[in-house]
Amino acid sequence: MMQFHIRFRKVYAIMIGVVFFVAGTLKLLDPVGAGLVVEGYFKFLHIGFLMPVSKATGVALAFLEAITGAALITRSYKRIAAISASTLTVVFTILTLFLWIKNPPMDCGCFGEVIHLTHFQTFVKNIILLCLCAAAFLPFKEFRADKAHKLVSFWIMFATLVVMTAYSLRHIPIMDFTPYTPSSRLYEAAKEDMDGEDEYVPSFVYEKNGQTGVFTIDHLPDSTWTFVRSETIRREDNLKETRFPILSFTDADRVQCDSLAVRKDVLIVSVYRPEKMDVRKWEKVADLLEKASDAGFSQLLLAASTPEEFKLPEELGENKKAIIAGSVYYADYKELISLNRANGGATWFHNGNLIEKWSANNHPGSRELEKIIRSNSTSTMLKASTKGRLAFQALFLYSFAVMILI
Repeated sequence: MMQFHIRFRKVYAIMIGVVFFVAGTLKLLDPVGAGLVVEGYFKFLHIGFLMPVSKATGVALAFLEAITGAALITRSYKRIAAISASTLTVVFTILTLFLWIKNPPMDCGCFGEVIHLTHFQTFVKNIILLCLCAAAFLPFKEFRADKAHKLVSFWIMFATLVVMTAYSLRHIPIMDFTPYTPSSRLYEAAKEDMDGEDEYVPSFVYEKNGQTGVFTIDHLPDSTWTFVRSETIRREDNLKETRFPILSFTDADRVQCDSLAVRKDVLIVSVYRPEKMDVRKWEKVADLLEKASDAGFSQLLLAASTPEEFKLPEELGENKKAIIAGSVYYADYKELISLNRANGGATWFHNGNLIEKWSANNHPGSRELEKIIRSNSTSTMLKASTKGRLAFQALFLYSFAVMILI
């Protein structure tokens, strides 16, 4: 009977560990997104003065979740892991109870951008975790000694998470779960596609990453989408149901210029926090805009600012200032941080379709820009999308193999 009880405690602990590890790792893969989640909680708790440390706090909490999950799965440092998991679960349950009661317009962020839960669903999830913690860990004194080979497994995962976090802090996420994923089509382009078509149109429903898209026969999606069904719907409903991302921006006269993003080849540099850009970073942006123009791109700089507030460093050369001034437009902070997680990152659109993204640390050079503008945009998009998806899957397969098999 005792052995039976111990086995169930072990199973419950591993179940909790899987939830913590997956939740923490998904947020570590997107540190900017983790920071946005914490920002939402800071605003909800009325402690906005902590906003400057929201990203660091988000990464630290995500790392604690992931490493706690790794310890529970590998059955290492059992008592510490049990206390950590129980404490975090109690805190999260109390927070989500208030979220459920107050119902603020924010996401709990439990699983980053990958899984979105309502406040009630989040609260129920935490109640279930709380019950599992009680069944798995109480009383806290009944823990067996750690096994040497499992400690090795734990420390391998610890090192993996450190390397992964360091990489994520310098690059855009390996897998994008925002509305602006490779192959996504801008609303402005989709609207142009529908111009002149009949009021009712034969449409095809496709699915990708849990999201549904509705397309017409003349504008079918690429092979990364999966066909679901065909139907005939109103033209306006086609646009609404597909949820095309809206990239809205204006010029200095506050005239909407959304159509500029749906030209043949457009390279958009997005700066969602201009105040965080120093002279060196602005120089890199100016150089990229100039190289993109030379390669044949329509180049745009989208800044989360207003014409009155947008200012460049005095130390920046006049030539660089002229290049930036000739390309700058003004957009919303939330749109730009969703478009590209890097402050100063670049995004390539072809006829309104998102093809590829680059972080601020690895802007494409002149030769790469000249090469990609001559390449098949669909093939490039599929390559970029597949590479990210395979890396994402490989990371989790490797992690669970290390934790379970070693």
